[in-house]
Order: sequence, then C-alpha cells, then structure tokens
Amino acid sequence: MNDLISIPCVLMRGGTSKGPFFLASDLPSDSRQRDQILLSVMGSGHPLQIDGIGGGNPVTSKVAIVGPATVSDADVDYLFAQVRIDQQFVDTSPNCGNMLAAVGPFAIEAGLVKAATGVTRVRIHNVNTGKLIEAEVPTPAGRVAYMGDASIDGVPGNAAPIALTFMDAAGARTGKLFPTGNPQDRIDGIDVTCIDCAMPMMLLEAAALGMTGNESAAELNTNGAMLHRLETLRLEAGRRMGMGDVSNQVTPKPVLISRPNNGGDLGVRYFMPHQCHPSLATTGAVGIATGCINDGTVASRLIGDRKPPVVLVLEHPSGRLEVKLDTRDGKTVAGILRTARRLFEGRVFAKPIVQMVCAA
Repeated sequence: MNDLISIPCVLMRGGTSKGPFFLASDLPSDSRQRDQILLSVMGSGHPLQIDGIGGGNPVTSKVAIVGPATVSDADVDYLFAQVRIDQQFVDTSPNCGNMLAAVGPFAIEAGLVKAATGVTRVRIHNVNTGKLIEAEVPTPAGRVAYMGDASIDGVPGNAAPIALTFMDAAGARTGKLFPTGNPQDRIDGIDVTCIDCAMPMMLLEAAALGMTGNESAAELNTNGAMLHRLETLRLEAGRRMGMGDVSNQVTPKPVLISRPNNGGDLGVRYFMPHQCHPSLATTGAVGIATGCINDGTVASRLIGDRKPPVVLVLEHPSGRLEVKLDTRDGKTVAGILRTARRLFEGRVFAKPIVQMVCAA
C-alpha cells in the first residue's frame, strides 16, 4: 500500500522499560541491515525520536528480538538492542533485565513456548551474554495473565508477578566477575569496583564525587561537571576491564552507591551511562547485589558482611528493588520479581534499507 517496510511488532512494557518486541524471523539476518531497520523504527538521531516509536529516553529506546533457542538448555533466544537516541547507533553488547521480564509472555503468546496451567517456566538464552535466565510466567487456564496484585517501584498500579532467576550471571561480557583481577581499583584518586555480573559496571561511592546519593535523577542529569567526571572514570574503567574504547558503548555502566535512607541496604544511582536511570536496571541490581556479598568491594565496604542466602534491598530514585541471592552448585543465583504488560500489537513501518544505507 506504500513504499515503507511493514514489520509485525508488539510493544511491551518489561519491568521499568518498554519497547518493541520482534520475532527474529521478521527481521533481516544480516546485523547491519537489522540495525538500520531498528534505527528507522525507533526514530534515532533526534532527541524526541519524532520519526519513530522510541520514547526519547534510554529506558524507552530498547528492542527485544526473540526466536527459537539455539542452545539445548533453553526454550528461546533473546537478543537485546539498546538503540541510541541522539545518534545512529545500536548497541547489542549488554543484556536488559527489565525488558527480559516481557520475553516469557511474548514467547508464549507468539507460540514459541507452550503454556502450562498455572505457571509456565520459560528458559531464556540471552544471546548478548550467553547466559541463561529462567522466567516464571503466570498462566492460569493456560494463557498469559497480565493482571495481578504485584507492584514494582517505578511502574504505577499492580500486575501479575514474573519471577526472574539469573543462573550464574558472573562474567556476562568479559568472562570474569572482576575483570581487572581486583575487587577494588583506584582510578584518578577514586576507589572503584569494576564488576561484570549480568551487566559490566563501575561502582563508586557517591561521596567520592561530592554527592550524597540521595539526589533525584533529574538533579544528577543536570550536573554537567559530575557527569563529565563520571564519564572520564567510566572510560578508564572500560579500558582496564579489557573492553577497549567504550566511548560508543553503553557499558560499563557507572553506579553511585551510598548508605541507605529508607530502611534498605544500599542507596543506588545507576547511569545508562550518560543519564541517571529513573529507577534501576534489573541486570544492574543483580550485579550491584553480587558486589555486596564479595569481600573487598566498595559495596561491601559500605554494607558490611553479607553472605547468601540473603535478600538485599536497593534504594533507587523511584523506590526500592529486592534481590534474593543464593548459591547453586557453587555459583551465585539471583532472583528478582518484575511485572510486564502487552501494550499493542500490529505492524511498524521502517524506511527502505537502500535509502537508509545511502543516507548514512
């Protein structure tokens, strides 16, 4: 009917993020062509993503691509794409645990996983990191339930609970829990912990940058001097973690930590990496909590001696997030409760690939 590319799509909220979900078979297998499609669909290169369906914020400029599993111990593959807002760039190096919350429901309704009666367990292979995550999706009467009594800070209202279990998330990108070989390093006079667990991150005390750790996301996002210092530290942390020049990557994520103020265990301000997250990334929570139970990190120095099994409460700008840590076969296993919702389904339109490549 027109000269645009029409692609089946489902828009979903996963945790405190949202974005389009695609079947892998509906996108080009060539990664460059696929990324061109995603950039067009999201409207990247404009702060409002006015020519696409992106929301003009890193938490609403995310894409999930789901297909049949390519490994024997999983049900589905999940490739996450962080689509930059301000420039034509797609980063598939990290995982996203919030979008992950919607992968199970999407896979069931797409016919990739058969629903059980009661709860359906979906084993998800995250292609970005090669790690396995189990999702328990409520399926009373053999169909996905989105309505329920669970609530998560950062999302209004209640919804059905989705339990996520990260199986051995250490070394998601670098292959090592502490890629520098140390639980604590010193960069430009500041103690940091470079940790890779579900998400490569750099943890440091907020006080080291003159912050209290209680600032709102909006306050931190307008503090240019602090953001510049944080980025300088992040770039060096990425180099020391063996990730090379990370100036065009969203990892490692910088995280300011502080003592709690509302009965939790640790105050957290998580950056994506150039804006403070309005709440907290699920993968970030897994890594931060893991840092808390390992001796010698900047997190354990603040929180004191904590060992699994333990539930840690992380305070973020929108409230709190609980992480349950345990061990299984000598490996740390992390559990988090999230919710998700199907928002709309239909077809999204992208500019022809030839035109986009010529324009680039």
